[in-house]
Amino acid sequence: MHRLNCLFVLLTTLIPLLSAHAAAPVPATAAKPRLDTSHGDRMIAAYFQAETAQLQAACLAEVQTLDQWKARREVLRRQLLEMLGLDPLPPRTDLKATITGRIERDGIVVEKLHFQSRPRLYVTGDLYLPQKIDAPCPAVLYVCGHGGVKIGGVIYGNKVSYQHHGAWLARHGYVCLTIDTLQLGEIEGIHHGTYSKGMWWWLNRGYTPAGVEAWNCVRALDYLQSRKEVDPARLGVTGRSGGGAYSWWISAIDDRIQAAVPTAGITDLENHVVDGCVEGHCDCMFMVNTYRWDYPAVAALMAPRPLLLANSDRDGIFPLDGVVRTYCQVRRIYELFHAGDSLGLNIVPGPHKDTQDLQVPAFRWFNKYLKHDPLALVGEAAEKRFQPQELKVFAQLPADSLNATIQETFVAAAPVPAVPDSVPQWQSLRDGWLTALAQKSFRAWPDKPGTLDVKPAYQADQDELRLSAYDFTSQGPVRLRLYVVDRPGRVRPKRAVLDVVDHDQWRRLTGAMGVAAKEGLKQEPPAAADKTALAEIRQQVGDGSCALAWLAPRGVGLTLWDQAPKKQTQIRRRFMLLGQTLDGMQVWDVRRAIHALGGLDLPKGLPLCLAGRGVAGGIALYAALYEPQVTELRLEELPATHRNGPILLNVSRYLEMPQAVAMAAERCQVRLVGATPSAWAFPLAVARKLGWKKDQLQVAGELFSGRN
Repeated sequence: MHRLNCLFVLLTTLIPLLSAHAAAPVPATAAKPRLDTSHGDRMIAAYFQAETAQLQAACLAEVQTLDQWKARREVLRRQLLEMLGLDPLPPRTDLKATITGRIERDGIVVEKLHFQSRPRLYVTGDLYLPQKIDAPCPAVLYVCGHGGVKIGGVIYGNKVSYQHHGAWLARHGYVCLTIDTLQLGEIEGIHHGTYSKGMWWWLNRGYTPAGVEAWNCVRALDYLQSRKEVDPARLGVTGRSGGGAYSWWISAIDDRIQAAVPTAGITDLENHVVDGCVEGHCDCMFMVNTYRWDYPAVAALMAPRPLLLANSDRDGIFPLDGVVRTYCQVRRIYELFHAGDSLGLNIVPGPHKDTQDLQVPAFRWFNKYLKHDPLALVGEAAEKRFQPQELKVFAQLPADSLNATIQETFVAAAPVPAVPDSVPQWQSLRDGWLTALAQKSFRAWPDKPGTLDVKPAYQADQDELRLSAYDFTSQGPVRLRLYVVDRPGRVRPKRAVLDVVDHDQWRRLTGAMGVAAKEGLKQEPPAAADKTALAEIRQQVGDGSCALAWLAPRGVGLTLWDQAPKKQTQIRRRFMLLGQTLDGMQVWDVRRAIHALGGLDLPKGLPLCLAGRGVAGGIALYAALYEPQVTELRLEELPATHRNGPILLNVSRYLEMPQAVAMAAERCQVRLVGATPSAWAFPLAVARKLGWKKDQLQVAGELFSGRN
């Protein structure tokens, strides 16, 4: 029955549009990204499609009854708060609300104001009130999209762009607070950390500006409820584009919202990840997807309160098919409450624009559910009535504002832990970190790894060395190549070294072994580099007692995908939307390579050294925490902080690189090459305090003073 209802909704939505626009059919989705022909591009596209389908199928699948939903709802709300960086909720400090000016015109009073949602985190806004108020009014929080106004270098905020909504509401008996957003407000902050500024450390911290916008909305409701002109039991929210997204956040986390009209602000993972809509959005549109949600789960948290989804049929960044899929998922939850009439879908012709066709149904929705007047007609258009200069809040910006740097403190980083005094204290620390990594950083690792399906690819001989290449399955469509170099016919290896390489190292090593053509290299590295690399390989293999292997994880070597900087950024952001990071899934690749290496024709129980340089060394480090086969780690120029990589979801909320090194040093010998000992004071102190063997941890040739 649910499927039939959704089909009926889709048909009744699309048929009038198709009739009115027969010459311009409604697109099913946004323009698809171009089809690349490289193996890496095909592989990553297939991977994203498979992962998205998995999350899509799991979304709300466990909810079949109202009791199940009621039991699940609070769990989901707590998860969402955490993914917004709001668990625990910040304290509700003094808002320090300040009115800086007042305008009276056309039956409207506008109060220009600011408040602090957290100390020194300023929110600027305009409060629209009816000029004549006989009794407390319903109130609407209007959250703005990305429509900033700057004239002559002076910033007036995006509240200026959306002033007509507040003006209409005030002229028709509502109080409306229109607030600026973090990035485009009078005090400029940052929304574009991963989108264009390379601030991937936001993911380590579990930070998203969506959390700031959500908290600003919570405090905006606090302010509205403090006003005598407002009926605190009749609060609504609306906004379009970015404001549509923020409407979702506040509606999902705060039950004070009694009616919501998010406009062009949500679609599902299929649109974002598979169809590429993520490329049109900045970070404020997304939570840190630790629990691997699809977006209908956010919208469902509004149920059974009145909710109207509004969108245009040709919106390129919120495509129609994803909006309808979201609606159908949410409708199922509303029907559990027998509240289907409280959920609406308004689809109008047009692109991603703030049109009257979208505005009028929103006004009628609030008339019905906040004024309880379903028959009221909308006879007046929403019009802009003020010049930008009139709506400016600050004559001079506050010097103590944290808006531009709030990403540094909004989600706290884990403090440096004290060195444990005993083995039980250490074990408690270690087990807590490992639990946090499993639940918050590596949750996207497959529950069932699947078969490795190791297959020989080729062999090549070079200067008494033999290179054997093997392909194996790391995860679903992700097949990788593992390389092993030994001396055929000599002594059997007594140890193995697995080196995690980046793309330049892969080219260098494959070039040294003379297999450029087999690897699809367009040109071999310079001969001098070949000879140097070959000499290094020969030295490591020695007389054959060491088997040297290397792995190019996903996105490296044969699986290299589009290297255009913007494309690289958006691929990494797709991982983010799936509750992953590229580095985190490369850790999984290393683990699978260790298993594949163990299945080759090598002596069983061979001691294994895992090696890597730079960020690749960090990836090797984390893989070693889960693989007891690793007896030694050799890490060159290892970043001392996750801010420099590897990027792992939420990791800095719980631990930093020195703590990871300490955990590894308990399990195996660790050699940090090219490191500054002072940066690794914590693991050195732990090893010393707990009396680990003297050679267990070595930093740049320096051994701690431990037991022999």
